[in-house]
Amino acid sequence: MADLAYRNEALAYPRTNWGAIWAGMFTFVAIWSVFGLLGEAIFASSANPNAAEPVRGMSAGMGAWATVLTIIAFYVAGRVTAHLADLQDRTGRIMHGMAMFGLAVIGTVLMVILSGAALTGDAGVAGGPHSSYMLTVFSDVGWIGFVALFLGWLAAMGGAAHGSVRQTSAGTGTGTTTGNVRDIRPAA
Repeated sequence: MADLAYRNEALAYPRTNWGAIWAGMFTFVAIWSVFGLLGEAIFASSANPNAAEPVRGMSAGMGAWATVLTIIAFYVAGRVTAHLADLQDRTGRIMHGMAMFGLAVIGTVLMVILSGAALTGDAGVAGGPHSSYMLTVFSDVGWIGFVALFLGWLAAMGGAAHGSVRQTSAGTGTGTTTGNVRDIRPAA
């Protein structure tokens, strides 16, 4: 008897694999947290606490560190998301990478807000939030954050687009086999 292979019709839009998206988000948070704390330790040790503006010189180095770290962490997280989503089409992998990016940004922003609120309590920011020094620090953080997130967004999509594609037993990577193939449709 001849070997028969059956294939189903492919869905136009495959289902979203939320497990892959969450795994990518946790990958990003893990990489970013570990190496972010390393950068903070390196650059904070060079600050002078007795100076009038102790973090003035840290913004350039910390900004470069945060930007490069965000790009790398989102690229790796995008690759993890695409690999675990196990999608054949590039568009589906990119969409999963974008969903992982959004979830990671929301999670990170919430984590920073909650930790900032817990650390400051009722004391507020030293020097007042309206001092020119604090406004400069907030401005630097805003611009650095924007650049890091924008490039991280591109890296997440790039990592997801280049994520691994499952290979079939024939090694073609297209999910089809040659030979006697019969199309089947799902029952109504």
